[in-house]
Amino acid sequence: MRAPSLDDLDLDLVAALQRAPRAPINVLAEVLGSSPSTIGRRLQRLQAENLLRVIGQVDWSLFSDAHPRHVWLTTDPGRSEPVARRLAERPETQLVALTTGGADVYCVVHPAGRGQVRDLLTHAIPSVEGVRSTQSDLVLRPVTRADSWCLDRLSADRTAALAAYGDPVAADAADGPGEPPTGAERQAVRLLYRDARTGSAELARVLGVSQSTAYRITQSLLERGVIRPRVEVEPALLGMGLEVVVSLAARPGAVARVAGELGRHPSARYVSVVAGSGSVIHHGVFRDEAALERFLSVDLAGLPGVTGVRVSVVLDVLRRYWIMRSGVRLGAAAAPFPAAPAD
Repeated sequence: MRAPSLDDLDLDLVAALQRAPRAPINVLAEVLGSSPSTIGRRLQRLQAENLLRVIGQVDWSLFSDAHPRHVWLTTDPGRSEPVARRLAERPETQLVALTTGGADVYCVVHPAGRGQVRDLLTHAIPSVEGVRSTQSDLVLRPVTRADSWCLDRLSADRTAALAAYGDPVAADAADGPGEPPTGAERQAVRLLYRDARTGSAELARVLGVSQSTAYRITQSLLERGVIRPRVEVEPALLGMGLEVVVSLAARPGAVARVAGELGRHPSARYVSVVAGSGSVIHHGVFRDEAALERFLSVDLAGLPGVTGVRVSVVLDVLRRYWIMRSGVRLGAAAAPFPAAPAD
């Protein structure tokens, strides 16, 4: 089967959706200088071919009192892929990738609660057949999340036009989304997680409420930062075929500055301050080896306070944000939060 590819209009559409994931088709068409029917067909094709989804990124802290962990695994020879597939089946596993360099398998896990952490890290994961050793880092604070990473291909005028259709987020949402959603809100979170472009009419039909109520629920979830719409697409499909996870050690007084600088780097998909073998984790995507070499030898060299660097090169991603992957195609998704309690 021929590998899928995107043309310039496809890439512009992806970039526009990254800026305004819920923008109406007619707005996207006007900004991109195309017709609504063309843009609608393009988006429908990308979704039908499992190349792109607009999902709702959920704040995990609403559903668990445990912070995520980065876990690095060394496996027995020839066991890396079976180990990765076993880990991808676990409900708390957000990301699983085959890597070279610092580890054979890399994953990010979100324990359902603090009471689960010990068993997960000392028994459940290490006891997977083929695992030789594990090492984990505790996420203290996310600096950059995947919803902020965008293709840099739109003009300033187009970017400004799309900004008017970005979803509202209250100023205090940066301090956390507040109280967990309950009842109809929780149902809405599940629907918007799978398709963040779901409109009020469809939401009202599923929830059994009026359209105006569905609209108010959606706006409240967006403003509080409970749901953050984002484009889910494999970076390789966008020309970013080289993906790495960089663990950096830094002097205590330099950690915040190093994390902030890395969070603003154009390669950054996810950056977090961690406690463990490193101080900062930088998950980045690059067009080629030359771009990665510049990052490692020039950009990192300009960051004072960095005392050590460990690089893991991603060979294949099996699961990302609870969505299974097959190359650049998106597979089955599992809701990234526990089932709603009985009312």
